[in-house]
Amino acid sequence: MKSNLLKKHAKSFYWASFFLSNKTLDKCSSLYNFCRTLDDIVDDSNYLNIKKEIFLSFKKDFENKNLDNQIIKDMWSIIDSENISKRIIIDLFDGVETDLKEKVVINSKKDLLVYSYRVAGTVGLMMSKILKVKNKESLKGAIDLGIAMQLTNIARDVCEDKTRNRQYINHDFSSIRAIINESQTFYEKSFKSISSIPIKSRFAVIVARRVYRKINDYILKQKNIDNYNKAGKIYVPVFEKVVQTFLSIFDFIKLLFIKNLNYDNQLNHNILEQDINLNERI
Repeated sequence: MKSNLLKKHAKSFYWASFFLSNKTLDKCSSLYNFCRTLDDIVDDSNYLNIKKEIFLSFKKDFENKNLDNQIIKDMWSIIDSENISKRIIIDLFDGVETDLKEKVVINSKKDLLVYSYRVAGTVGLMMSKILKVKNKESLKGAIDLGIAMQLTNIARDVCEDKTRNRQYINHDFSSIRAIINESQTFYEKSFKSISSIPIKSRFAVIVARRVYRKINDYILKQKNIDNYNKAGKIYVPVFEKVVQTFLSIFDFIKLLFIKNLNYDNQLNHNILEQDINLNERI
């Protein structure tokens, strides 16, 4: 099944996927498999020059619509059926390619937000297209949720990234706390946009948002860099996922009362707009 990679590598998303229809889950799994394939290319233990060759070959196969590759075939099927701009996928390739260097160092908020948009905001945007979101303000919120989750990833994976010679933030707990605070802004700004997701798929996104955001709390529970270094990969335990799923019911009810959606994270999107024309993607 297409959801096998989702089950193996994306536990929070797999938990939320139980609330999607089989047809929608199939498309989301195809999107995840495509993104996971790109991630695996850059995270593989191969020499850098070999990874670059594999990456460029995969990108060329995608651009040339090599339908002999099932993952690419499934992705193009989604692009065509959901009317997804190819520019979004190229943004994703650009973000992944950022990591194909001997040493990756990000030194500014703008570079961090652009990177997070490319590797995750794009995924949030494509997911929303799959979920049949039409409202442009909501699509901006979908980008925010993707960025929020990526910032959580960065906060969680500082040790792992260090072994790969990647530094998105400094390896100290104050920097980890700061990036978590930054992610909270994007989680908050994304909330109202979920009201534009059709009812049948809405609860799954609410649950995914809550469960993934909870990772932040488990990171902060480490309290200092020594505990953080010893903790390994931090996950949300099953009991907590159940609690967050229950609390998602109240979020679902709140969203039923949202009538007017006024996007209000323009300050951060203005930073992104220095490099990315978001309206062109949406």
